[in-house]
Amino acid sequence: MDGQRDEGYVVVVNSEEQYSVWPQGRELPAGWRETGERGSRESCLAHIDEVWTDMRPLTLRREMADGTGR
Repeated sequence: MDGQRDEGYVVVVNSEEQYSVWPQGRELPAGWRETGERGSRESCLAHIDEVWTDMRPLTLRREMADGTGR
């Protein structure tokens, strides 16, 4: 393992509604924020599987919904 405890992860999301796991306590990269979900890497990934049902970035989803997608 990479030195992180199994319980030391958070779920993060960016402005395009793309999700990831991040080691708890590490500074987040610009543009990402915590969702409030914490736990083991596996439990965070399971949460992401539940909530991230459309992998397209938010701007693309909006363009396609508006009929402006290319």
